[in-house]
Amino acid sequence: MYSPALCNKSKSESLDRLMIKSTRGRTYRSAFTLIEVLLVLAILVVVAGFVTFNVIGVADEANKKAAKVQIANLASFVNTYRLTVGSFPSTLDALYTQPSDLQDVSKWTQLSAKPIPPDPWGRAYEFKIDGSKFEIRSVGPDGQSNTPDDLVN
Repeated sequence: MYSPALCNKSKSESLDRLMIKSTRGRTYRSAFTLIEVLLVLAILVVVAGFVTFNVIGVADEANKKAAKVQIANLASFVNTYRLTVGSFPSTLDALYTQPSDLQDVSKWTQLSAKPIPPDPWGRAYEFKIDGSKFEIRSVGPDGQSNTPDDLVN
């Protein structure tokens, strides 16, 4: 015969058996202690710290590589400009827009399809001409010129 009271009683007894363990006459409840929870949280914080540190390092390296590629492309454009026009451009913008101070306007051609982008950190590239040489510089992540993190052609 089916009795709901017996079924409910047996279910509650089985739940009690799952929650209470008996070892050598002592009764313990199975649950996490505060120490265990704090330990797990501490481990998670340490793992998250390692992951964050590594992700930030990867982003910095990617920005440095992107800046090096952009500087190499700009240097190539500057050399092409010099061969075409006969002199170095006064600014990097002369690679995209025709400068007003050109002696022979017919020699100028647009070398960059887009305006010169900033470096990966959002700052303009520095362009300096020294006689027969030129320098294109990204000030790098710190934003200070002439520091070890600068990227130069």
